[in-house]
Amino acid sequence: MLPKEENELVTRVGPGTPMGELMRKYWLPALLSWELPSPDCPPIRLKLLGEQLVAFRDTNGNVGVIDEFCAHRRASLWLGRNEEGGLRCVFHGWKYDVTGQCVDQMNEPESFKDKIKLASYATSERGGVIWTYMGRGTPPPPPDFEYTRVSERHREVNRVWQESNWLQALEGGLDTSHAPILHRAMKAGAGITMDTAFVRGGAPSLEVDITDYGYRYAGVRPLVEDQQYVRGYHFVMPFTQIRPSQNAGRGQERTVISGHHWVPIDDENCMVWNWDYSYGSEELSESERGGGGNGGGNGPQYVDYANEFRAKGNPRNNWLIDREMQRTVNFTGIRGINAQDRAVQESMGPIVDRSLEHLGPADKAIIAMRRLMLEAIKVVEDGGTPRGVAASYYDLRAYEKVLPRTLPWRDVLDPEMYQKGATASRLT
Repeated sequence: MLPKEENELVTRVGPGTPMGELMRKYWLPALLSWELPSPDCPPIRLKLLGEQLVAFRDTNGNVGVIDEFCAHRRASLWLGRNEEGGLRCVFHGWKYDVTGQCVDQMNEPESFKDKIKLASYATSERGGVIWTYMGRGTPPPPPDFEYTRVSERHREVNRVWQESNWLQALEGGLDTSHAPILHRAMKAGAGITMDTAFVRGGAPSLEVDITDYGYRYAGVRPLVEDQQYVRGYHFVMPFTQIRPSQNAGRGQERTVISGHHWVPIDDENCMVWNWDYSYGSEELSESERGGGGNGGGNGPQYVDYANEFRAKGNPRNNWLIDREMQRTVNFTGIRGINAQDRAVQESMGPIVDRSLEHLGPADKAIIAMRRLMLEAIKVVEDGGTPRGVAASYYDLRAYEKVLPRTLPWRDVLDPEMYQKGATASRLT
């Protein structure tokens, strides 16, 4: 359980809140690059950490993320004309560049544009994603996850709106014990099938190694014939998970790694970013890239891209549950692995009351994450730098393997999960 006071502390992300101040220490994924496809293209409305913003690509290709509302009479700049190096409000013609500086005032006989500046945030574009930094002062180095460095044919990135607080979405992702239950399938192609080590293994024992970026954790499941299935992940503060691909546990050796960012839109909504990439010579298949993640429940079959990436299955239509499918095809009666995650996490309500929980040993990763969040809030309040801001996580990889039970799993997984000598970052 988490006391109500601490639950409030870790879930509220608006300006001036302790968690909001912590979040503003990190780069946040804001948009997919293809949403702003060319100079002077239409602007995009977005909301991050409770702030209403608008993003646009100017004539030179630079991306601005600024306050959505014109400083004159507060009309939305999403209605604006993107022209000649700035975004012009259609109400009275005030124009802003990518730094939020007013550069023209069509309705004023004596301009005072130099005195007008909207809130604006730094941006960086890499890995097919437009990132923004909403903190004060000089930003840290831009994000450099391995998926941002591979070619487009080796990478798929997509996003979907989730109608719940960001923390319960993150906790769902960090919870390895749920996956072979919630995502269990009786038929091939409908989820994690019964023949995988993920399902055949017993209930997992969780082992968590605290690091300077967050933690590495593993679910260790006993198998028959003195074997064990070990599935290793990383949690990078404040909202990132790196995990084995969804083919894991099927006896396939692949160079594909997956992950998520769970980014707060406001207190009751978050954007779930999903990515898959291959770090070897193997390119992702067309179904893995061109389909936009339909198999996982994130592609256009499941998500309305034109409506702020809202999920087609949602609380208002009972997540499109099919009870006959639930009896014969998969455990939930809901199509798509991540669609199933959204359903159970949204079913908890906008912000779950953690004071009513009953946690057990299978929740060790969730408990560790909450402790790190509370620690990081205190670090920021004291003027320090929280975990995960430095670049120590850039070369992490996830890995899973079936091993003899007598073989220490760290001896096998560490060389795969910590590239280029990154083992130095592991603290315990």
